[in-house]
Amino acid sequence: MTDSIAPQAAQPAGTPAPPPRTGKAAFLKDVLICSLGAYGGPEAHMGVFVNQLVTRRRYLSEEELIELLALCSILPGPTSTQVVVAIGYRVGGPLLALLSMLVWAVPVLLVMAALSFLYQFLSAQRIPHEVLRYIGPMAVGFIVVAALRIGRKVVTDVPTAALLGSGAVATYLIREPWIFPAVLVLGGAVSIVLAREPGLFHRARIHPPWRYLLAFGVLALGGLMAAWLSDNRLIQLFESFYRYGYLVFGGGQVVVPVMQSELVEVRGYLTNPEFLTGYGLVQGLPGPMFSFAAYAGGMATRDGSALRQVLGAMTSGVAIFLPGLLLIYFIYPIWEELKQIKGVRVSLRGINAVAGGLIAVAAVILFMASGLKWDNLAVTAVSVAVLLWGRIPAPLLVLAALVAGFLVPL
Repeated sequence: MTDSIAPQAAQPAGTPAPPPRTGKAAFLKDVLICSLGAYGGPEAHMGVFVNQLVTRRRYLSEEELIELLALCSILPGPTSTQVVVAIGYRVGGPLLALLSMLVWAVPVLLVMAALSFLYQFLSAQRIPHEVLRYIGPMAVGFIVVAALRIGRKVVTDVPTAALLGSGAVATYLIREPWIFPAVLVLGGAVSIVLAREPGLFHRARIHPPWRYLLAFGVLALGGLMAAWLSDNRLIQLFESFYRYGYLVFGGGQVVVPVMQSELVEVRGYLTNPEFLTGYGLVQGLPGPMFSFAAYAGGMATRDGSALRQVLGAMTSGVAIFLPGLLLIYFIYPIWEELKQIKGVRVSLRGINAVAGGLIAVAAVILFMASGLKWDNLAVTAVSVAVLLWGRIPAPLLVLAALVAGFLVPL
């Protein structure tokens, strides 16, 4: 059985040219290189994709990569991961798409699952947990910078500014899980209403693979039903993280306020400092930021055996990536037709504006929860300044915060 990917059949007019013939192993190696070199959010990841997958290997053109980024930004779920999956689907079909996601996400998922044992390790070594105290304030700096950058990008006029502010106020005043999808959907609807453009929606002749959408819906409804009927922690985690995966648009920064509200404030699975420590640590690792789910899921099940904690981490990690995978399998084959529908692109303006508000208010809430001490304020301020300067890599900033926790007296 050969390892190479066979050339695709002739494409209808208007569809992208097929990618060059290549080996599956070679393509997965390129995905692994991207995974080990991709720090930051989707925008930063795109630079790695352009260098490795476009310029060096020519799996697709830069214009096609930008189109895939637009598609995955419209879909809920981890944007960078969905781009990788879509490229894998383009190069070698559904199986290679699945393998691409595994190569892209599994390394950092394993690391974050291991880091969920960090507090037990420190206790066993008689190291006070306070050595991690500056990771949280540093993580707030990442969220502040994400809010600033996304705000500059999504606020293009008065309506988008109003949507950003409304999203921030609503999620600050109502700290319930349902508020996040509600304001995102409302933002998209408001954007469409205010557009007042003719021909936003038109009939498109499409033949989507409905089986993937059916699987997506069955898992969503089945998870909700199972979580309602059972108080098993693993079932509850699967439902929660699967829901995060299909209700959040953008990257890891957007999912933070949703996770923090439910896991910390509503369910009390972990404390705010523990939550921020995990989010800070993931900033120093390459790969998708949704891997934070493995840390959170592990921390949520640490009251049992080590095996149960590993299962909690893996369950949460799989659950948060699964919706995005199924949606790409459903949407990518009909992308050429869907991208002609202007209303889909218009709704994204409002959704992104509201998401910017969610991130902004998350920065405020987490900043206040991390403790308004002079050293915490200083760490956050320095982190923001360093990130805006852009000359120091994120892993070094994480390492500096960790070292400071050991060196600065309590």
